[in-house]
Parts: sequence; C-alpha cells; structure tokens
Amino acid sequence: MNPPLDQILSPQAQQAVIAGLFVALGWLVIAWQSRRRDAMLRAERVRDVQRALFAEIRAYLAVLQRDDVGHYGAMISERILSEPGYFPVIPTERNDAIFRAIVGDIHVLPRDTVDPVVLYYSQLNAIVAMIDDLRALDVQKIGPERAAAMYRDYISMKVEAAEMAQTALVSIRNNMDGRQKRRRSVSNPAAGRSGR
Repeated sequence: MNPPLDQILSPQAQQAVIAGLFVALGWLVIAWQSRRRDAMLRAERVRDVQRALFAEIRAYLAVLQRDDVGHYGAMISERILSEPGYFPVIPTERNDAIFRAIVGDIHVLPRDTVDPVVLYYSQLNAIVAMIDDLRALDVQKIGPERAAAMYRDYISMKVEAAEMAQTALVSIRNNMDGRQKRRRSVSNPAAGRSGR
C-alpha cells in the first residue's frame, strides 16, 4: 500500500513540504520566544527606571517633610520683615540627578507614571530658577515686603513640590511593573446578593 500523498506529490516533494513546515514552525517558536524575552527585558527596564526615580523623589520628599518647609518659610519670612537688611542664604538645589541620567529612557515608563513624574521634575526646575532670582535679589532696593513675598512664593513652590512628589510616588507605586494595578472596587454592603 502506497502512502496517500504519493499519488499527489513525489516522496521528495513530501519531504520538502514536511521540512518547510518544521522550518516555519521553528521561526514561529523563535519569534514568540524573542517577543517574550523582549517583553521581560522591557518590564525589567521599566522597574529599574521607576525604582531609581522613586528613590530620588522619596529622598527629597523626606527632606521637605523633615524640615517642615511651610513652618520654616513662615519664620524666615517674618525675619525678613522684622530684621532690617536680613535675607537668608539660599543653597543651590539639585534633586534631579537620576532623572537627568535616565531622561532618554523616560519613554519606557507607563503614561500614567510619566505625567506626574515630569510635572514633579518641572517643579524642581522652577524652584532652581526661583533660587537664582532670590540670590540676585537686592533687599535694600526692592524692600523687605517684596523680598518676603518672593521668599514666600519660593516656599510655596517647595510645598507644592512635596505634594507633587507624593502624587508621583503613588503613580510609580501603582505602575511599578509597567502595568497599572487595578484598583479594588469598594463593595456596597447595602446592595447584598440581590444588588448584583
């Protein structure tokens, strides 16, 4: 008895078809494995970038909270108004070293994380610009009232940066693996089984 395909294809053609099927199947398996490996590497890169940003943001937030910036700013503002010629020395701030190092990879972050992170770092840039303005300030020329108002603006920017930092940290935490965690729905006990 002859194999059923012998009437349609020669044995050599059958071997070629079978070999071609194995080659095609091999390509599909390799492509699937490559996509899977790439997805795992991308997820790992997202986690690494987010962990680094999380650490940097959390460190600055801890400093702002430790220093109780709002209270401190109010005290300094009072001193500017009450002590003639007084204006504090304002140190240079650079709290974005990690962000600057990975800004080229910011595209790997989930969209829900990018927005709050970029807003936070934009606020830090605005604070740096304000520090430059405050350092060039001549209190004798503009008067203590205006100098105190500018200093209060600077402090309010730092308080706002703390709020933005908290938002960015929550966003990073919710997207740590590159996929947004689903929020658990709050059940309504009044609905009971019949409410479904």
